[in-house]
Amino acid sequence: MAGLTIPYWEVALRLLLTVVLCGAIGFEREVRDQPAGFRTHILLGLGATLFTLVSAYGFEPFTRAALESGGLQFDPTRISAQIVTGVGFLGAGAIIRRGGDVRGLTTAASLWATAAIGMAVGAGYLFGAAATTALAMATLYVLRTFRTSFIYPLRLDSAGLEITLKEPGRDPEGVVELLRRHGITVRTIDVEIDEEHTRYKLQVRIPPPHDIHPALAELSALPEVARVSLTGLRGFE
Repeated sequence: MAGLTIPYWEVALRLLLTVVLCGAIGFEREVRDQPAGFRTHILLGLGATLFTLVSAYGFEPFTRAALESGGLQFDPTRISAQIVTGVGFLGAGAIIRRGGDVRGLTTAASLWATAAIGMAVGAGYLFGAAATTALAMATLYVLRTFRTSFIYPLRLDSAGLEITLKEPGRDPEGVVELLRRHGITVRTIDVEIDEEHTRYKLQVRIPPPHDIHPALAELSALPEVARVSLTGLRGFE
């Protein structure tokens, strides 16, 4: 029955290892100025580790009595299993939707991985925790360079266009058709109409090589267009 408890030094060592492993992932997110950074990842990992330790060793008198009496079976996963559910809500808080773009998915995934690492450390599966941390760091750092060099040139960029037409209530068909000729996809259109002008706010996708300036020049030359402005040009997280 001695296996039901672990010494205090080992508890402290597992918690310290959680700080190191989860802090490494959180450091990358902190550098990227993401909603969940260094401290958030450490605290999440510590919580997952402690929950796992409590689940496995925190009810020693009760589990010992149950085992000795041959009654209830000892299930060390009952509490730690709830971590998987709970961290989902925390990850959802890191996801931000702005118009048609969704950001924070990578941070939510890193929180999910951090919880798994904390659970592994709490359960004593140290190799799995260390290997997962190494692979997570490689994903966040090494694959970022790969994405920038090889994937970004092939992807569509997101941009916001604000186009003011000279006549109120004017249909934007000519504008949309011009954008399509340049390979630019119109995702959403919002309209504001006053007594003198019609203002359209468009979310568009720009194909490689991501040069929207020729299209802007043609838009500005249209007789019905009073003003064109680029309100945002964003890549992806």
